[in-house]
Amino acid sequence: MSSNFPPPAEYDVAAEKSETSINTLIERRHDQRAREEGSERRAEERWQESVRRHEEKLRAGRLEQWRAYPAEQAERHRTTLKALIAHHEAEAERLKGA
Repeated sequence: MSSNFPPPAEYDVAAEKSETSINTLIERRHDQRAREEGSERRAEERWQESVRRHEEKLRAGRLEQWRAYPAEQAERHRTTLKALIAHHEAEAERLKGA
């Protein structure tokens, strides 16, 4: 009985070549994916750091505004009250003369 199949030794060589090719392909794809994911991860980390710095800058600005508010409010009250005092003094003088 004659067979069209090559002898087992040739199977081993062909199988070894196929396995080597597949392993090489898998390793290249893995290395490529690792490089791409690493690049994406670093970009994501830089973006997150940028967001953190921006939020810290905003927080510092809001804190400065909060600290400045009482002094600014006191100055606004001072201006308003000076005008109110001047108005009442003028009315008192006017009523004295009437």
